[in-house]
Amino acid sequence: MGDSPIRVVGVIGAGTMGAGIAQVCSQIGWEVRLHDALPGGVEAGILRIEEFWSMGIRKGKTDANMVEKWRMNIIPSSLEDAAMRSDLVIEAVPERMDLKSDIFRSLDHLAKEDTILATNTSSLSVKEISKSTQKPKRVVGMHFFNPVPLMPLVEIIRHEEISERTVDIAKYAADKMGKSSIVVNDVPGFATSRLGVVLGNEAIRMLAEGVASASDIDTAMKLGYRHPMGPLELSDLVGLDVRRDILNGLAESFEDDSYRPHPLLNQLVNAGDLGKKTGRGIYEWDRGEKRDRDDLGM
Repeated sequence: MGDSPIRVVGVIGAGTMGAGIAQVCSQIGWEVRLHDALPGGVEAGILRIEEFWSMGIRKGKTDANMVEKWRMNIIPSSLEDAAMRSDLVIEAVPERMDLKSDIFRSLDHLAKEDTILATNTSSLSVKEISKSTQKPKRVVGMHFFNPVPLMPLVEIIRHEEISERTVDIAKYAADKMGKSSIVVNDVPGFATSRLGVVLGNEAIRMLAEGVASASDIDTAMKLGYRHPMGPLELSDLVGLDVRRDILNGLAESFEDDSYRPHPLLNQLVNAGDLGKKTGRGIYEWDRGEKRDRDDLGM
């Protein structure tokens, strides 16, 4: 693509996904303008990145001198600063259409004319998000996977009004990050979320019905179908609240209640057991290690 169209990336949202995206961008050598609306959000995100790097140093997979260079690439910023300085802005806030629409309305006003605006949504309509802007042709979906530094895929979502330049730059960015990309149309759940949440929901149904323990269901998919991670462990990693919201969104979009989350999933979310991020979900989590819960499944 000739001269690099990206030198500065703005990341809006410094949670698990946003921090991971910021980390990967900083390791490329891009300047990263990191913003989070919550007090202390950016600091928490940077701490998460530092912990990842420190683990890499301890395991001999990361060089301390390189980490020092990467660290200098991440700059805490206001929304205005991130938008105005960036060639690519990637939004990574919770899956709420009203929240994302508000952010894109501001980004459209603040960003440079040729800045690409990307959303990390895993299920919401990118076209609907783009309607908050005056230039929907520069709005694209870039769906990353957790943990971002390790997962090799980016799902690029195109809608009816997107420009080819926008798609090309999104593909270029994914490639520079060391990711493989797929391009999908803007339909509910895209390709990955639609398949993933349905498999996870059925695994939860099997767990609730006592078919097997959580670990045995996961082992069945890993060894029987060569999945790198079982559907229940993956649900805990992504976040049970995120999975529930995607399922409800699919049920409403397709007007099909077969997509509705299983009652056990709703029960866990309502209890605050959201998965690895809370230390308890389908599994019990302790320092990254998981074990079956006594009160779920066999």
